[in-house]
Amino acid sequence: MPELLIEFFSEEIPARMQARAADDLKRLVTEKLAANGLSFDTAEAHSTPRRLALVIDGLAERTADVREEKKGPRVGSPEQAVAGFLKSAGLTSLDQCEQRDTGKGVFYFAVAEKKGRVTTDVVDEVIREVFLQFPWPKSMRWGNSSVRWVRPLHSVIAIFNGKVIDSGILLPRSLGSIIDDRRQDEESAFINFGNSTRGHRFLSPDAFTVDSFADYKAKLRDAHVVLDRAERKAKIKADAEALAAREGLTLSPDDGLLEEVAGLVEWPVALVGTIDEKFMDVPSEVLITSMRTHQKYFALLDKAGKMAPRFVVVANTATADGGKAIVAGNERVLRARLSDAKFFWDQDRKTKLEDRVSKLGAITFHAKLGTVAEKVTRVQVLAAEIARAIGADVDAATRAALLSKADLVTEVVGEFPEVQGIMGRYYALGEGENPAVAEAIAEHYKPLGPSDSCPTAPVSVAVALADKLDTLVGFFAIDEKPTGSKDPYALRRAALGIIRLILENGLRLNLTQLFKAAHGAYTVGGFAAADGVATDLMAFFADRLKVTLRDQGVRHDLVDAVFALGGEDDLVRLLARVKALQTFVGSEEGANLLAAYKRASNIVRIEEKKDGKAYDQPVDPALLTLAEEKDLYGALSDAGETARPLLAKEDFTGTMAALARLRGPVDAFFDKVTVNAEQADLRANRLRLLSQIRATLNAVADFSRIEG
Repeated sequence: MPELLIEFFSEEIPARMQARAADDLKRLVTEKLAANGLSFDTAEAHSTPRRLALVIDGLAERTADVREEKKGPRVGSPEQAVAGFLKSAGLTSLDQCEQRDTGKGVFYFAVAEKKGRVTTDVVDEVIREVFLQFPWPKSMRWGNSSVRWVRPLHSVIAIFNGKVIDSGILLPRSLGSIIDDRRQDEESAFINFGNSTRGHRFLSPDAFTVDSFADYKAKLRDAHVVLDRAERKAKIKADAEALAAREGLTLSPDDGLLEEVAGLVEWPVALVGTIDEKFMDVPSEVLITSMRTHQKYFALLDKAGKMAPRFVVVANTATADGGKAIVAGNERVLRARLSDAKFFWDQDRKTKLEDRVSKLGAITFHAKLGTVAEKVTRVQVLAAEIARAIGADVDAATRAALLSKADLVTEVVGEFPEVQGIMGRYYALGEGENPAVAEAIAEHYKPLGPSDSCPTAPVSVAVALADKLDTLVGFFAIDEKPTGSKDPYALRRAALGIIRLILENGLRLNLTQLFKAAHGAYTVGGFAAADGVATDLMAFFADRLKVTLRDQGVRHDLVDAVFALGGEDDLVRLLARVKALQTFVGSEEGANLLAAYKRASNIVRIEEKKDGKAYDQPVDPALLTLAEEKDLYGALSDAGETARPLLAKEDFTGTMAALARLRGPVDAFFDKVTVNAEQADLRANRLRLLSQIRATLNAVADFSRIEG
């Protein structure tokens, strides 16, 4: 089957946009082809700094013929109806219609035969539409053109079945409408589709022609361009690891940097450089941040896992001297960068962290929530309360909270915001602070995401919880809650961080009390009431907990069922209850009992609505006449008596086992007992018995929230 090859060749595309652009090109082209009735076998998109390419294999040479039928009015219908039908079908008379007996009468049918189109005509339209609609995050106009693209476009390859598609893209020079006109006059420019492209900007700058994707990829490699992004990444990593191994070192893992560098080079050449020893007393985090952020260098580690005085730079060219001049130039630039970092490091250590705390008053945390200095004061109070609750050193937690934000006003963090907290630890240790305090300063922002490590040291946990709780309560109190996909203050991340801190450390905390304590620490006005904020936050945490537990295979409806009981804000206990509930409903006894619960609840609900009264009163044992209802009443009483102490001891597995014993009596009741008895008192008592089923199970969770 024929092959379609498309390439947009331009000036350098920003690295962060390339992978997404390749996906967008593939999605847009294939969707538009499908919309025109063209199917295909495979589609593969590629990106390099100067090109987006797409190959689609298995396209037909023309679209299929289409027969369209439109049913009209019944024969003999009023003229107005017939005229409307003819107009909608694009016909002028009934002679152009067929008459068919449908079994419900004879109706007019308009039949249109649409011949298929040549694929090249469809592709021509699709390429131009995609070009004009391409969703670049940022784009530009160049020269006098009104058309936008990420960078100036030089050429477009469009080859179908080995032949160039005879068309192109119009670039109007005015801001008027774009027309399908191939004229090249003073008002417009035209880029013809072709079969020509160029290789590496410096190593192989001359143009060459191609006739297929295989030819295109091979000639690009000959022209010093590795087309496949995954292949470039693999080469960069392998070459960097090989260079590190020659030095007796290892490559510091950095997938983000690898992804970025793969978008900066078409012909990657890894080289190793040296860092002056005079910079090696600067914290490695600062050195690595400076190298990766400003220079895109990879760090190397020694056998002890510490940063070595070496780096890997990936050049976009090969040189006759083996890269010596490139390495020397990069070492010179790095010395200048690291000289600044070392100067800041040396200057920062002349002022103690505690002396910097007052400067936080000049930094606004939020216009309605005060300064960072005020936040620090609140976090101190809250950290002390949490420390007492979890058995951490209260004085250390208070001290760590005081110093936690002080590094924000240091020169190093001002230059490299990524190392906030980390630098606070270095400064604190250098000043002789308690190591637990220093670690808490470094870790109080953690965890920053699902892949980030979670603090386990008690002092660190106390300060990290306090910082996040203060933020959440403050923004909820001023009604700055996340909405839809918008979460400008990262409140979802803060809530997930609190959940991880509590669950991974097994902390028995009353969240509602902590919300209220955090609320009380604020001194600014215009706040929502503490009870309302706590209620809103518990609902917010319920949603976040579902996200966390979903990754552990826990059903969201079970979380709802436990939260629906109300008053449950101990996440460790809640999780234990949810997991026991999941095991229970996953068993045969649990599934059958859940079905019986829903049957009983539905009967009671229907009868209560019909009678206009509730049946939640105690069962009258004297009115139990059948053995099955007596057995059920006894089983419910026994289950309740057994479950209460087990619940109090948080033995949720044992509680579920006690409930499981209800299955037999419940099944027997529904098999033998008529709930809606003719005698009113018997009927009412049996409805109360069904209501007791609901009440007994709902002591563990709201079973009405459980799906199934």
